[in-house]
Amino acid sequence: MRRILTIDGGGIKGVFPAAFLAEIEDWLGAPIHDYFDLIAGTSTGGIIAIGLALGQTAGELLQLYKEHGRAIFPARPVTSSLRRLLRAKYSLAPLRQALDKAFGDRRVGHCRRRLLVPALDVASERVYIYKTAHHPSLVRDYTVSAIDVALATVAAPTYFPIHLSDEGAYVDGSLWARNPLALAVVEAIGVLGWAREDIRVLSLGCTSRPLGIAWHKRVSLGASYWGGRIADVFMKAQSSSAIAMAHTLVGSHNVFRISPDTSAQHFTLDGAHHMPELEALGRDEAERALDDLGEVFFATPAAPFDPCHTLDETQPLTGNVAA
Repeated sequence: MRRILTIDGGGIKGVFPAAFLAEIEDWLGAPIHDYFDLIAGTSTGGIIAIGLALGQTAGELLQLYKEHGRAIFPARPVTSSLRRLLRAKYSLAPLRQALDKAFGDRRVGHCRRRLLVPALDVASERVYIYKTAHHPSLVRDYTVSAIDVALATVAAPTYFPIHLSDEGAYVDGSLWARNPLALAVVEAIGVLGWAREDIRVLSLGCTSRPLGIAWHKRVSLGASYWGGRIADVFMKAQSSSAIAMAHTLVGSHNVFRISPDTSAQHFTLDGAHHMPELEALGRDEAERALDDLGEVFFATPAAPFDPCHTLDETQPLTGNVAA
């Protein structure tokens, strides 16, 4: 059996999947990454995925959010709304500092588990997926800095500046793959050649809430209505399609999707003050899910990952942050 873990984008709401996995680690008494053959994550989920693939525990990554979340997403006065029309809402400096503490000078090639992290290169106008060297054809990304990959996948437009690297100009992978579930399943079947009937997927969202579209209105809805909602519509549609594709490819009974409805709490992408509630929710959801997940995902550790290409530490680091 092959086991896949995928983690959605969602800003500070990444505390939810980090806490969910940390609670399972406490139950296992072992690092969560030991139990998965492939880990995929977008944006904040990409940070968690990179950390896990490098060998960090979910508990350590949860602590990273708790220590740095308020610095990455500081409270802004009302007057900052005008600034946001002209510049990104937040600086990348606090995030880069947190990532440097977490990942240091490690590269994708240091990963202990297969990894998949989407981004969007706006310079070439192409989607891009960072990958470990889990196939002979994957010869580029394993020399790239883990920090560089993280900054590329989290550079959400309006929230953070475009991430410039030696390889391109990247923005948040959530623009096309906020839910990386389908990407991971396609990679497993199409690239790794795993039998679809052997695949089990644990897909974690960063909580969800209904769009709240006022369908009762009898008038045509124009730009004033859709302007602030269209991004949510696109991301909901992408996630729904990703789930449907995964169900078709490996069977709905082999996909375990967890992303609780939090309409009452109204968590936001940058609401760092909600971290305690998100952590509590993540741990509670894990306790409830363990009966269903335990035998499927955590009965025995996954086989070790043997990359097709390994790092020569004399190789130059690629993808460095541009000055």
